[in-house]
Formats: sequence, C-alpha cells, structure tokens
Amino acid sequence: MKIEGRYCMVRSTNAGVFAGVVDKIDGQTAHLKDARRIHYWDGAASLSQLAMDGTSKPNNCRFPCAVDEVCVFEVIEIIPITDKAKASIEGVKVWAE
Repeated sequence: MKIEGRYCMVRSTNAGVFAGVVDKIDGQTAHLKDARRIHYWDGAASLSQLAMDGTSKPNNCRFPCAVDEVCVFEVIEIIPITDKAKASIEGVKVWAE
C-alpha cells in the first residue's frame, strides 16, 4: 500500500495521534505535512471509524491547529483517511485554551 502523499491517521507509542499528509516514512518515523493532533475525539468508536466516517460529534472534539510539518517517532499504526472523514476532521473547530 502506498502511504506517501496520502492523508492518514498516524498513531505513535508516546506522542498520540495525528491526521495529516504523509510526506515520508523512515522506519518507525513518519514525516507529516499539514497535520493536526487528534487530542480527543467523540462521535466515533475508534480511530478506524474516525478515519473512515469522521466524527458525528464535531463540537465535542479537541483538535488543535494544524502544523506545517511534524516528525512522529515510534509510529505503530497508519490508517488512510477517506475524503468523507477528511472533510469531517477539517470541519472541527480549532481547539485552543
């Protein structure tokens, strides 16, 4: 499966989950562009469902602003995100305290 260039969920051992465009994979390190940390989600039973369907409760989610680039170490899971789910994730208001 070709992952580079695709919008994906990237889960790591210690840094949590990000949604972004996978620029490059180097071993267990993923280089992402235009990535949002998925701090907390509601309206999907799992990351798999979030990647497929998006969230049915966008007002309950906490997704901070996107960063231009991030390197995520100790990647343990990468799930391609559907267009439907991408629109849902991008529609979640930026969470800031």
